[in-house]
Amino acid sequence: MSRAGLDKKPDQVAAMFDQVARRYDVTNAVLSAGLDRTWRTATARALALAPGLRVLDVAAGTATSSRAFAAAGADVVACDFSLGMLAQARRRLADATARAGAGAGTGGAGTGGGRVLLAAGDGLGLPFADGSFDRVTISFGLRNVAEVDVCLAELLRVTRPGGVLAVCEFSRPVWRPVRTAYMEYLMRALPAVARAVSSSPDSYVYLAESIRAWPGQAALAETIRAAGWTRVGWRNLSGGIVAVHRAVRPGGDD
Repeated sequence: MSRAGLDKKPDQVAAMFDQVARRYDVTNAVLSAGLDRTWRTATARALALAPGLRVLDVAAGTATSSRAFAAAGADVVACDFSLGMLAQARRRLADATARAGAGAGTGGAGTGGGRVLLAAGDGLGLPFADGSFDRVTISFGLRNVAEVDVCLAELLRVTRPGGVLAVCEFSRPVWRPVRTAYMEYLMRALPAVARAVSSSPDSYVYLAESIRAWPGQAALAETIRAAGWTRVGWRNLSGGIVAVHRAVRPGGDD
């Protein structure tokens, strides 16, 4: 894997996520001290979900967030370019369906609300028609794409006028002492913890570096705005360790 400051090659990034897929959810829960659930809840609120809305979840991984969105009644397409992640997502959806005693069509699953469908796709060239979705979102995946502006433009393209974007991503802690301690954790403690719980601990060295190299809240907001989105804002979570950026595609009434 190339270092985070170099060009991200999609095949290498996909291969890395294939390697970490098996224990991805467990590792995230441990490394975030369980805060990942809080971050998913905040993202769902930013999307203002409602029954019947069409949602695209890019870099969906094991579809953990997608299932939470569907629980609000939305119909969700969980899209990822890692086939290993999608395989884990399929297993988890099948388990959820079995527990709920609900039937599911090919590639989808009942979740007690809306449905989740799985799709293989790259954020740099999404396999969906213009204006296909009411809501689009990407959680902890935007920093891993080779061309952030292209991905944001693709998300804009597949969103209907007036539709909403929510980007949940690691950011910059707003309090300097916390920011210093956090950066130390990323480069020292995170890889050590990952070695104990991850199926591919070396991948988390890259992930730690990608977090450290990622721009802060205001810079990301400007990048989103430059891609054509309007009404861009953000909400800091966990003191700014994570931020949820929200924006709207122009041309609608909402």
